[in-house]
Amino acid sequence: MGFRTNTDRILENIDRARERAVDAPHSLTNRQASGRDLDTDVPDGDSTNPERIKRIFAIVERAYTTCAQSAELGPLAARFQTIGDLREHRARGDVSVSIQYLDSDRMDDIGLAPFAIRPDDIEEARKLTKTTRPDVNAMKVLRAKLREGVLTAYRKIEPRVREALRERADVGHVSVQVTVDLRVVDQVG
Repeated sequence: MGFRTNTDRILENIDRARERAVDAPHSLTNRQASGRDLDTDVPDGDSTNPERIKRIFAIVERAYTTCAQSAELGPLAARFQTIGDLREHRARGDVSVSIQYLDSDRMDDIGLAPFAIRPDDIEEARKLTKTTRPDVNAMKVLRAKLREGVLTAYRKIEPRVREALRERADVGHVSVQVTVDLRVVDQVG
């Protein structure tokens, strides 16, 4: 029996790869990827509320970009890249957006948006990318869910951001952290 047809050797190689992945510094036990951005440019005293809200949304966009390009996202995508092969597997997660007003006493504004990744999502990504590479498809799905989650979480906290603008809490340093947390679910529930 050749290497390609010997199932015992294939399974041994899979086990060895999993052991190496667990021993790696960015092991599969890490469930989060995050991106952070800090804006130290103080808005002008005569800036309007729409200009100030654009500033905050621009910081959120930069934090999202940092998170989407982070090295931590690859291992997260590897956690569920094969769920398309097993119909009963899927993943759930949360995207959080945290806005911190560093020069103000105001509490952080935090928005959370849950998401689910199903085997159908992987199949749709295969159609869009026209490739069967699981790492490419998993990363495409995870980045799409991250983008949708950031927009949803921001929409949830936008009234609180507008309230912070009225309190002038945004005049000063503002930091935004975008975090994606992923949990693989074995059973459909």
